[in-house]
Amino acid sequence: MKDMLFLINPRSGREQIKSQLLEILDVFSKAGYLPRVHITQGPEDAGRLASEFGETMDLIVCSGGDGTLNNVVSGIMGLPKLPRVGYIPSGSTNDFARSLKIPTDPKKAAEAAVSGRGQNIDIGKFGRNQYFVYIAAFGAFTEVSYKTPQDIKNILGHQAYLLESLKAFTSIRPRRIAAEWDDGSIEGEFVFGMITNSRSVAGFKTLAPREVSLYDGLFEGLFIRMPRTPADLADIAASILLRDEDNENAFRFRASRIKVLSDSEIPWVLDGEYGGLVREAVIENLPGTLPLNR
Repeated sequence: MKDMLFLINPRSGREQIKSQLLEILDVFSKAGYLPRVHITQGPEDAGRLASEFGETMDLIVCSGGDGTLNNVVSGIMGLPKLPRVGYIPSGSTNDFARSLKIPTDPKKAAEAAVSGRGQNIDIGKFGRNQYFVYIAAFGAFTEVSYKTPQDIKNILGHQAYLLESLKAFTSIRPRRIAAEWDDGSIEGEFVFGMITNSRSVAGFKTLAPREVSLYDGLFEGLFIRMPRTPADLADIAASILLRDEDNENAFRFRASRIKVLSDSEIPWVLDGEYGGLVREAVIENLPGTLPLNR
C-alpha cells in the first residue's frame, strides 16, 4: 500500500465534500493508497501537517479552496523532495482548478488525483519565504477574498465576492507604485495590480490574459491605473471586458521576476489569503516546481 495524507477543510465552499467522503476514500483505497485523513482545525493546519508528514508520503491530497491548496504547497516547499500533490476543489470560486480543468465533482477530482497523470507546474515565490500557486495581488477588491465571512461564501458562492466588492468600491484609493521586471518597468498611481498564472481570477475569466501557460516559467501581470477621466475608465473597462492588451491605463506584461515598490506598506493577497503588509515585494517564478496530479 502507498502512503497518502488526505487533508480536508470542512468549511470550504458549500461543504459538499461531506456527502461524498466515503466514495472518495473508496477511490483512494482501490488505487492502492492507505490514506491518513485529517480534518483541518485552523487556517495554518494544512501547511503544518504537509510540512511534518510530506517527506514520508507518496501523495498529499487536499480538499478545500485555493487557500487550502496554498497552505499545502507552502508547507512542502521546505522539504528536500516535494511529494506529489492532488487537489479536490471545494471552494467558492476555485480559480486554480478552472485553469487546469480539474473536475469540480469531488469523486472525479479524487480519481484524477490518484490517476498518476501529473505535470510539474510553475509556482510563485513572494519575498523570502512565502509562496503562491496562481496569484499575488494588491489594491481594489483584493481584501474581499479574505475578509468575506466563510458562512456568506458558503451560502452565496461567487455572488458573495460580487456583493462585497460593491461595498468596497467606495473605499478604493490609489497607491504610488514603481515596478520593474525582466525587460520593462512602470511607475504611477494604481488602484489594482496582480501577478498571476491563471485563466480565471475571482471567477472572472476576463481579468486573466487570453493565453496562459502554467509551464512556461512566466507570470502574467496586470496593473490598473487610477482613472482620472471618463475616457480612462472606458479604457480600463475595455481592457477588462475585452482583454485589450494595448492600453496605457490597464497595462499587461509577462515576466519571470517582478519587483514592486510602493510609497508605503500595502496589503497583498496570495491565492485569496492575506499575505501581509509589504512595501517592497519581490516575486519570482519557480518553473516546474510543483508535481501535481490531475
